Amino acid sequence: MIQLNQEHLQIIRTHAESTYPDECCGIILGYLANKGKTVVEVMPTENAWNTEAAAEFPGGRTTESKRQQYTIAPEVMLKTQREARDRSLNIIGIFHSHPDHPAIPSECDCLYAWQGYSYIIVSVQNGKAGELKSWSLDDTHQFQAEEIENII
Repeated sequence: MIQLNQEHLQIIRTHAESTYPDECCGIILGYLANKGKTVVEVMPTENAWNTEAAAEFPGGRTTESKRQQYTIAPEVMLKTQREARDRSLNIIGIFHSHPDHPAIPSECDCLYAWQGYSYIIVSVQNGKAGELKSWSLDDTHQFQAEEIENII
């Protein structure tokens, strides 16, 4: 389970709409608790996907565009990791959008996902954020739906 508040959800939806028709992305900070993950902050980031970034990924994805792919620049991940550690927080997940597609993980999402993270996906249909779901990898590297609890 992942716990977040209405403000976190709104930040994700607003970022997704602002980048449409491209995919948005961002980092989720928080901590692990007995009941699951608790979100403290969501940080929208730039979608750094380009042909140079594509070359770093296996599988010849160089023809993909920001409309079907996202990446967060490694230096942004490292800086965020350091800042989170200084605040006694962790990176507990990643969010991104699926423009004009459902909020379910793609084959590519599964290929590049890390165990232990939550992956929040928001579907953006015709520029309007809609369905939002969270996913996490099981022991066989398959995505499983993760309950979202809206906290106050």
